[in-house]
Amino acid sequence: MAANPEKTFKFVVVGGGIAGVTCAEQVSKTLEEFDVEERPSSVLEEKYPNLRVIQSAVKALHAQQHTLQTVDGLEIHYEKLCICSGGRPKLLTQDNPYVLGIRDTDSAQEFQKRLSKAKRIVVVGNGGIALELVYEVEGCEVIWVVKDKAIGNTFFDAGAAQFLIPSLDTDKPERAATCKRARYTIEGPAATQGLAVGGDRQGQRRGLEEPGSALGPDWHEGISLRGAEEVSHRVSVEYQSEVKQIYTHQDFLLSPLASQTADTGSWPVYAQLTNGKTFGCDFIVSATGVVPNTEPFLHGNSFALAEDSGLKVDDHMMTTEPDIYAAGDVCTAGWEPSHLWQQMRLWTQARQMGWYAGRCMAADVLSETIELDFCFELFSHITKFFNYKVVLLGKFNGQGLGLNQELLVRCTKGHEYVKVVLSGGRMLGAVLIGETDLEETFENLILNQMDLTPYGEELLNPNIDIEDYFD
Repeated sequence: MAANPEKTFKFVVVGGGIAGVTCAEQVSKTLEEFDVEERPSSVLEEKYPNLRVIQSAVKALHAQQHTLQTVDGLEIHYEKLCICSGGRPKLLTQDNPYVLGIRDTDSAQEFQKRLSKAKRIVVVGNGGIALELVYEVEGCEVIWVVKDKAIGNTFFDAGAAQFLIPSLDTDKPERAATCKRARYTIEGPAATQGLAVGGDRQGQRRGLEEPGSALGPDWHEGISLRGAEEVSHRVSVEYQSEVKQIYTHQDFLLSPLASQTADTGSWPVYAQLTNGKTFGCDFIVSATGVVPNTEPFLHGNSFALAEDSGLKVDDHMMTTEPDIYAAGDVCTAGWEPSHLWQQMRLWTQARQMGWYAGRCMAADVLSETIELDFCFELFSHITKFFNYKVVLLGKFNGQGLGLNQELLVRCTKGHEYVKVVLSGGRMLGAVLIGETDLEETFENLILNQMDLTPYGEELLNPNIDIEDYFD
């Protein structure tokens, strides 16, 4: 690359995460499960002969000149650019060796290494990573700090949380699983530099990324998340609380807290919570979400940003800079959404946005018209928490409905939790936990907006096979 510092391409995709990798791939179903596994970047090139992978990171973007500069001096000219640089973790504090953020495969492996010697950890956060973590960790006491009244309120209500909580006190079932991790990798000693995917004027696609693609579904499967103790699960939840201050061992001993804290052990780090409690631990896991990773694209350019600092995109995934698109965690939907859809920074949507952005870029080059894809008509997400299958559909938490909603709930302890959100007799959302086999039926009922008033609470009668009824 040093011998040819300037290159010109038709398409450039920045980012090696799920949004970047799927930027030109197709997703046709509204609701689907998919596996994400870590694979060498050469697999992409083998699968797509017109694709090349560059290992580098973006240093600067000059939007008006349609050029990118990389950290190793390469200047790339593009016709169309899609930024899929993802999000970066919101750490409790920077540069503290006892505070670990879990975002990508490397940090997950570092967590595994440190956990193997730990007797107690403090996990801060209430999102997907935190939910998976507290359930998977064994052989180590976990203090789980959540700022909300219930666990997992990003994904479900207090009722669903109560359904899941007993799982923290029971032994996990044995699982034989292949470890599937969430990014393509670069072979060779310079792998920490990151990954690039994208295309030239002969149709090749190229792109660039900073290292650290987000963890995907089942990132913990096949990885031993065991501490130094013999215990299985030992999780204590501190509700409606946040970390007020973090102390090193020495600072803690010199503070008034040393005489006020019931914890008599000696720990390398201490977390003082806003509820007045202080816990010593081996290390703290910061799992408090992500922010759009817009650096280094903003300097010298005029991107419109959303309130959450994401790159604002229209219904063709275009930013406000010419010929620049964005997809995944780095962007924020700026169009008027369907009344059944909302943006959440999840793998499902990163995949859908990446695919749709690729279609929009190609359509623009070919002067073809394209409609907003159907995947943005209905929010749908499938995941797994506490070893239960979890399906979220539409306005699953009654988002934006206020008091204009009715809830139907069916719960069988240890087996399933089903919640339906109705408004005006029509189904607008659902939460399905466990093997309910109701997702396709409910998806159809939400999409066709059938008036369900005549069925009342019989809609969730376990003695009625609702799948056949509405087939």
